Formats: sequence, C-alpha cells, structure tokens
Amino acid sequence: MTDDTPKPAPGDQAKPGTPGTGENVCPDCRGTGRLDDRPCPTCDGTGVVVDGVGGG
Repeated sequence: MTDDTPKPAPGDQAKPGTPGTGENVCPDCRGTGRLDDRPCPTCDGTGVVVDGVGGG
C-alpha cells in the first residue's frame, strides 16, 4: 500500500487538505517557485504554501 497524501513543503503550516487551510502564494519566491535559478526551498519549487485560513 502506498501513501498518496501530499507531503508538506518546508513553508507549509499544515499538510495539504487540512481543514481550515488553503494554498497561498509563497512569500519568498512570490509564486515563481524559483530563487536564484534554483527551486525555492520554502515551497519546494511549487510557488505555493499551505497556510491557516480564518480570523481570530
């Protein structure tokens, strides 16, 4: 059996699909997925991070 659950990127606050979260533009690469011609280490090159959503 394989685990098909997406793994969190280093900049994620939670695993993808966690209730109360949503995708947001990566603050470091500004959504490009690249920093200095390399994959962004914060979002693993995706350009997005998973953040908590909601007020408080």
